[in-house]
Amino acid sequence: MAEMAREPSQQPTAPELTLIGKVVDGWSRFLDSDVFYSFKRSPLIIVAFAVTVLLILGAFLAPWIAPHDTTNMASLNLMDAFKPPAWSVGGDGSFLLGTDDQGRDMLSGIMFGMQASLVIGFASVALAAIVGTILGLISGYVGGRVDSVIMRVADVQLTFPAILIALLIDGIVGSVLPRNTAEELTYPVLILAIASSLWVNFARTVRGSTLVEKNREYVQAAKVIGIHPTLIMVRHVLPNVMGPVLVIATLSLALAILTEATLSFLGVGIPSSEPSLGTLIRIGQEYLFSGEWWMTIFPGIALVILVLAVNLLGDWLRDALNPKLR
Repeated sequence: MAEMAREPSQQPTAPELTLIGKVVDGWSRFLDSDVFYSFKRSPLIIVAFAVTVLLILGAFLAPWIAPHDTTNMASLNLMDAFKPPAWSVGGDGSFLLGTDDQGRDMLSGIMFGMQASLVIGFASVALAAIVGTILGLISGYVGGRVDSVIMRVADVQLTFPAILIALLIDGIVGSVLPRNTAEELTYPVLILAIASSLWVNFARTVRGSTLVEKNREYVQAAKVIGIHPTLIMVRHVLPNVMGPVLVIATLSLALAILTEATLSFLGVGIPSSEPSLGTLIRIGQEYLFSGEWWMTIFPGIALVILVLAVNLLGDWLRDALNPKLR
């Protein structure tokens, strides 16, 4: 009889088994950790987490799940403008939360607007965390004149409100660059403006933690065996200061979203053709006293719920990662 061709083995290889084992072990340790225990013991935090995840998924899946595409101006019908919510007199079932002055569906507009707000919020917090963590590490570990210069710059910046710094940067870019170029760079400018007002909190916190960590035995031992200071900061000090950074990042996300909404409400953020929560509130505010209350109320409620849920998660994370606050 002819030999039958052997089928390739379907068994996982050794590296795959090792990776699977590490994932299972890491997940088991997380389920047994104090952080997860604190999470499952707080119904309010579970609700806040569920609401945050739901809002984020709804925002980033808006192109596929939104009832209408508010970004396509060709699909809009001015005859649908100023329609009240579906349950009100004169409402339309296809526009659950009503429409705005251009006939755009408010529910879809809130989903797309929240997407823009979250993109700017996440990007600005990530940039601020990177810059602030690097400067904080250098300031705390090196010390001396470097520490003095970085901290004095941080102290000066703390004297100005975050919204004022963002307005200043946005105004400078708008006055230096041509109008078309400035509009094309709306997102990068907003991210830079918001991040420039948030990095100080990261830098000061990381500096304080670094001052404590650099005097511990494992850092002194690394110095004795001749490890380069940069490697000591990255490999040894940085992992031990990431807990506070994560907490500040969560709380800063809510602040970044509010700052973006404020800038857009003032007309110096995202233009009306690319709605965010701030622009939706600004547009609706113009018609608030003429009876079209839904144009302002619903985006405002969405903004409040998002910021409140993120703040609750940030407060819980701060307490869960700090045993002294339990």
